[in-house]
Parts: sequence; structure tokens; C-alpha cells
Amino acid sequence: MQSVTVLGSTGSIGVSTLDVLARHPERYCVYALTANRNLDTLFEQIEVFSPRYAVLADTTLVKSFADRLASAGLSTEVLGGEDGLCAVAREADVTMAAIVGAAGLLPTMAAVEAGKKVLLANKEALVMAGPLFMDAVERHGAILLPIDSEHNAIFQCLPPQNQLGSGQGSPFANGVRRILLTGSGGPFRTTALADLAGVTPDQACAHPNWSMGRKISVDSATMMNKGLELIEACWLFHTAPSNIDIIVHPQSVIHSMVEYIDGSVLAQLGNPDMRTPIAHALAWPERIVSGVGTLDIISQARLDFEAPDEHRFPCLRLAREAAVRGGTAPAVLNAANEIAVEAFLDGRLAFVDIATVIEQVMLTLEVVEPQSLADVQQADSKSRVLAVAIIAEKALI
Repeated sequence: MQSVTVLGSTGSIGVSTLDVLARHPERYCVYALTANRNLDTLFEQIEVFSPRYAVLADTTLVKSFADRLASAGLSTEVLGGEDGLCAVAREADVTMAAIVGAAGLLPTMAAVEAGKKVLLANKEALVMAGPLFMDAVERHGAILLPIDSEHNAIFQCLPPQNQLGSGQGSPFANGVRRILLTGSGGPFRTTALADLAGVTPDQACAHPNWSMGRKISVDSATMMNKGLELIEACWLFHTAPSNIDIIVHPQSVIHSMVEYIDGSVLAQLGNPDMRTPIAHALAWPERIVSGVGTLDIISQARLDFEAPDEHRFPCLRLAREAAVRGGTAPAVLNAANEIAVEAFLDGRLAFVDIATVIEQVMLTLEVVEPQSLADVQQADSKSRVLAVAIIAEKALI
């Protein structure tokens, strides 16, 4: 029986994780659940899974939520804030890191430093602090398994000696020639460029294949999420951006591919359902039932591929530039993107100006080589302040 902490249990990844856990009560028990604002869903999850702890991001809500649980006869203890998140991350056997954005960095690092099995759905931890994060994985003997469908697919296609759960060495020393990172192209792959200026948040969040949270859905629409995944893949698989090609694959059936020097290309296929990579990582190196249906190749009939259009998706270019520059550049990119996406979702920024804000922040701030998480957090903070100022000054919408 393994204990599991789910950081971000009320989000789409968290909900899918709990669905898989519920199918295997003989293997897993829920140690802790955490949430930001969706307290009603968290309450319902506590009723079902009876975790030892619940953690709220906002410490001012702890007492009222604890009283609510007590009134319902539920014994789950309520903690709050970053300290609470870090505590439950380091105490369980397995931590699912599914908090969206920079807020997930410190609790995810806490689980790594405790030498735990970490299921990484929070790509920002590696984007922001890649060298520090991977160094901590190695020093503390943590087992790091990717949950993003693309990185999980790459992991499954790697040489056996590189499937050790902690990014053991470069697969390019073991016969790999190239990594092919696939993406659907989002809802605007074929939209006329002139029409992108008027895109609404609801349109941007209407992903054709995946059900995701609003922030991640916008990242998919701009293809920034593929840019962030490029940076993440560089750290996970010990390689340079030049060894990774991004391929647009509208059907989202092939989740990524690995090409070998003998000409072989290995691909991982499956229905677009996050329970597949979640179940794979939870049980690794074994396999368990995920609840995902059989892929019907016959009815699928065709698989299409095309090169991404960086004129349509300038965020891809910006992310690749940040990956090449290294240092704090990816942290700057990520922070500016989070502020710009938030402004777009709030109706304060046009869709096409998300990239404009990010590029202005990247051109303005100095890139340094971080020596500690404090350096990363400082770059993150400066980027956010500058992005807010640019949005306010330019009055872009």
C-alpha cells in the first residue's frame, strides 16, 4: 500500500489521478489533497477518499474549512499555505505534482528533496529551475516520472537504460537520434490570421481533443504549452533544443516519438486521456488499469502531421529562444506568460498580444545563471511586475 499526496487535486489532472486511484484501493491510499479556490470539490473529494490532510493555498480559509469538515463528521486535518503544501509533499510515498504554474515549484521541490517518487505534471518546475531541479533529483535519489502525455510517451519510447525513473543520463548516448514532440495545434490551427485578434477566452479554451483547465487551454491555443514542453524535455532527457522537433498532429493519437540512429521511430499511441500517463507513472515499472478505453485504430482511419507555423504561433519561437539562452530566461518566459494569459482570460489583453507582452519582458530583463531557487524566484517576480506594467501602460485592449 502506497500513500499518495495529490497537489492540485481539484484540477483536471488531480481529478483524473483520483479516478485512477479509486480503481486500485488495494494498492494506494490518499494521504493528502490540496486546492486553491475550489473548496466545494475538495470537500467532496475528502468525503470519498478520507485523506489525513487537506491543504488550502489561502491560509485565511483554513479555519472555516476545518469547521465545515468537523460539522460533517470528517476527521481530515486542514493545513494552509506554502508550508502546508511542502509538508504533505514530502511525507507521502508518492507525490502527484499537479499545481498549475509557478506556485507548484516549491512543494514539488520539497518532494524531490525528500527522495520521493514524484509524478511531474507541473512543467513549470523544470521550466523555471531546470538545472537546480534535476541536480536535486540526482542528489536526493528521487524517482521522477513525467505525466505530460508527450513526455510520458517519450519516456516509454526511450532505451531501457534510460527508463530508470530519474532521467539517468542522456538517451543520445544510447542510440537516440531525435525526439519528436507532438502537439495538436489547438483550436486555431487553421483559423485565418486576421481573425485571431478577436478571439475570446471561451474560444481559446475550447480545445478540440483534450479537457483541460483554462490556463493550460490558452497555452495550447498559443502553443506556448508546446514551447514549455520543449524546455521541460531538454531537462528530462538531457539534451539540447536542437535535438527536439515539434510536430503538429491534429488527432492527438500519437503522443510523441523517438527516432533512433538505425532509422527506427518508436511512437506511443493512445486515446487523448490523461489517465493513461497517470496510471503508467503511478504503477511504473508495472502496468495497471486506468479506465481508458481501447484505441480504435480502424475508426481513426488517418493520422496527419505538419510543421508548426511560428508566424501563427510566435510563442513557440520565444520558448525556443529561452531554451537556447538558458539561465533565468525560461523563468522569465513562464512568468510573463502567466501574467499575459491571466490578463487575456480577464478580458484585459487581446489574444494576439499575449506573445507581444512576453517578448517585451524577455527583451527587457537581464538573464543570469541561477545559483539558488531564490535567484529563480527573483527573476519570476521581476518578470511579473514588468508584465503587469506593460499591459497597463500599453492598454493593449
